[in-house]
This record gives sequence, structure tokens and C-alpha cells, in this order.
Amino acid sequence: MGFLWSLIIGGIIGWLAGMIMGKDLPGGIIGNIIAGFVGAWLGGLLLGDWGPEVGGFYIVPALIGSIALVFIVSLILRSIGRNRV
Repeated sequence: MGFLWSLIIGGIIGWLAGMIMGKDLPGGIIGNIIAGFVGAWLGGLLLGDWGPEVGGFYIVPALIGSIALVFIVSLILRSIGRNRV
């Protein structure tokens, strides 16, 4: 049950990051879950473990890390789109 809870929280964090940035992530729900997990890892590396914890995620660093990830992915996708003729 803990793994399922982590998937749900990761998906919500990824979705929130996409909503805050106004960008859609490729992959839909799976993309949101991946963004939540990778963003939580990135936020933990940059900001440490602080704030409220839900489902194994420290919400504030995970959300900030996910927002940074969405920003980076959108820049990469935009640059790939420009290179196509």
C-alpha cells in the first residue's frame, strides 16, 4: 500500500508542477508520476529534507524540484521542436 501511496503523491506533485508552470508533460499520468519522483529526488539533493512529509515525499523540496524539472523538460522539447524543419 505504501508504494501505491507514493505513486499517487508523485503523480499529484508532478501534476501540480505542470499546472504551476502552465506546461503539459509528455506521457500524461505516467509523465506526472515520473516528474514527481525525479523532482522529489532533485529537490532533495538541492534543498534537503524539510517541510511536511506525505507518502515518503517532503512536499516543498519535491514541488520545487518538479517545477525545475518541468522547466528544463519544456526548454529541451522547445529546442528539439525548433530544430525540425
